[in-house]
Amino acid sequence: MNSFRTKITSLTVSIGIIICIAAVVFAFSISTLPALAASGEEAGDSLIVGVPTDRCPVFYLNADTKEITGIGTDLMRLAAENAGYSVSFKAVEEETLKDALDNPSYDLIMPFGSAIPSSSGKASIVSDNIMRTPFTLVTADSRSIRKFNDLHVGMLSSLAAGAETVRQMYPGMEISLYETMPECVKALRSGEVDALLHNSYVWSYVLQKPSYSDLTVQPTAMFSMDFRAGTPDTPEGQAIIARLNKGIASLSDTQRQAVILDHTSRKLYQYDLSDYIYQYGLAIIMSIILVILLAVITVQRIRAVKKSHEEKMRQLMDYDPMTGLYNMNGFRKRVEELLRTHPDAPYFLSYNNIRDFKFINDSLGREAGDELLKFWAERSAENLSEEDEAIGRIDADHFAVLRHIVEEERMREDEINVLTPVHDFFIDQGKEYRVQICSGIYVLTPKDFRNIDVDHMLDLARVAEKRVRDSRKGAFEFYNPEQWDKGKRIAEIINYLPAAIRAGDIQVWYQPQVNYETKMITGAEALCRWDHTKLGWLYPFDFISTLEEAGLIFDLDTFVWESVCRDLHRWNEQGEHRSVSVNVSRDDIRDDRDISDHFLNLVRTYDLTPDQLHIEITETAYVENPEILISTTEKLRTLGFQVEMDDFGSGYSSLHMLKEVPVDRIKLDLHFLTASGDREKSRIIVRNITRMINELGMNMIAEGVETEAQADFLKNIGCDEMQGYYFYKPMPVNEYEKLSGQIQENR
Repeated sequence: MNSFRTKITSLTVSIGIIICIAAVVFAFSISTLPALAASGEEAGDSLIVGVPTDRCPVFYLNADTKEITGIGTDLMRLAAENAGYSVSFKAVEEETLKDALDNPSYDLIMPFGSAIPSSSGKASIVSDNIMRTPFTLVTADSRSIRKFNDLHVGMLSSLAAGAETVRQMYPGMEISLYETMPECVKALRSGEVDALLHNSYVWSYVLQKPSYSDLTVQPTAMFSMDFRAGTPDTPEGQAIIARLNKGIASLSDTQRQAVILDHTSRKLYQYDLSDYIYQYGLAIIMSIILVILLAVITVQRIRAVKKSHEEKMRQLMDYDPMTGLYNMNGFRKRVEELLRTHPDAPYFLSYNNIRDFKFINDSLGREAGDELLKFWAERSAENLSEEDEAIGRIDADHFAVLRHIVEEERMREDEINVLTPVHDFFIDQGKEYRVQICSGIYVLTPKDFRNIDVDHMLDLARVAEKRVRDSRKGAFEFYNPEQWDKGKRIAEIINYLPAAIRAGDIQVWYQPQVNYETKMITGAEALCRWDHTKLGWLYPFDFISTLEEAGLIFDLDTFVWESVCRDLHRWNEQGEHRSVSVNVSRDDIRDDRDISDHFLNLVRTYDLTPDQLHIEITETAYVENPEILISTTEKLRTLGFQVEMDDFGSGYSSLHMLKEVPVDRIKLDLHFLTASGDREKSRIIVRNITRMINELGMNMIAEGVETEAQADFLKNIGCDEMQGYYFYKPMPVNEYEKLSGQIQENR
């Protein structure tokens, strides 16, 4: 029994000792646990926190260091340090915080108002509230706000997570998300949304923008949202949040207010160019306008000074200082300019001087002579057109004038207005001396326009003036009298052409072409007759060459071509399908003018067939410019037009040309039969030409047939188609229509 008690006692002692040891160990463990934990935290656990950087002053980039800072970052840094973390911040690159939750490179994302799922649907866990962020509504005016549940609110798309929290708080509120603040403001101003929602700290920054001065913060519409950090709901995330919450709990209100005050009191908003323009726009615009005006005035002044300088130099170089007229140099340049500008105008050039001018200077004084010259210059200049005529003082008392060839009435006016007053200049002053002027006149020829040599023209006018001066007779002399008459006629033709075409003074007549075998009309040639208002009826030889020299033949020819097409169209509508030959001048065909297209457009316009127009081109034209004429002929034939070589045998015929030129019909000029010379030889030549043309496969028509004997001879050698006065003279269109109708009835 005693031994049993002894065993029990020993066991009890042993258990007590074990319990005491365990208690000591437990107590030691409890006492060292915080130290171990502290040693683990001090080891340097770090967090990477993803934040948006467009929410100044909550999150923004420091302008100097380019580091992320703000109210949110400073509070997170304090809470993290209290929890034993070192923290770094990284700008969120994703469009929304929900997208950022799916990015494993962030340990935490902020700010969240509450836990929301990520874009991929992962659950999240959020920290305790770091601070309360007041959210404020902003409107475009000071109107009162309806109930929150009835509003349509705009928010930044980067606040999508916060929008989820707002929807939970106000289920009836409609929220639209926008990428940028300017888009939000635009939607607000346009009435697309009722208000914009953001935290009041951000509004305190944003509304510093001058152009947003019309926006109004609604102070009665404030509500607060939690400002939390979030991370995916995983064991690791839960551990971070649990530990962070301890640091958040240790934050004091004083610390929070100090951080908020620090950032909201800073002047963070920086003006951009648009802000300066908005705020100082009027001043900027006025300054720019002032600068531009000053620049324009300066440039204009510089130009004016330069122009004045140039004008003075030009006056010295080109003008006579006493009379104000051109000097020799200026007159030469002005004449060259006018002749190039008006190559079709008929001009004459006169060289004039005062007979015995030295006597005037010696007897009446140099001042009197100068006054005479100035008077002559003034009267002459008043009587000329500055636009297309010129006068110059060549030297001393010698004046040169370039003048249009005018009608006799104008010349009489010149005599009354200029010459007579100059003649009587001293008589009108009570001095018994009549001024005599000697004038030599040179009429310009087409060659003078092609090769302009003013000095040469003046020399020729001087020759005529010297004849007047030496003869002591008359007042003027022509260097080439025949050119004067021709020049006046050219002026009357050229100057009246446009008006004559408009008035219908130029008419298209038709000369019938016949088949001598059948006595039927096979076609006609279109010719011109001009009922000139001053010169009476003119025939082609009266004006064609003049218009060719003046470069106006194309104007006449196009009028004729269109008149013929108009007649052909009318005849087609009447059921008469006729053909007409029209003449093409060698001057009509040029490198810069496509005659083929012109004719093609005509037949299309008047609904004709190309075979109704026979294009006559003179034989001499092919000789003068073979390459372009041959290519034009080939193109016309390709388009379906009949091409004829006109005036064949007029003096330039060659077998080589017949081989090279692609034409459909040869129009034989009966010069061989009508000109002087051996008539039998002429018949032999015509007979062989006809046979050769037939063997070449070309058609042939003889023009200028005037006698029955000529017609019989042509028929006997194989040429049936003829044209000439023996059959019909050219006639107006109405007579040609009657003639053709009668022949049709007699068939």
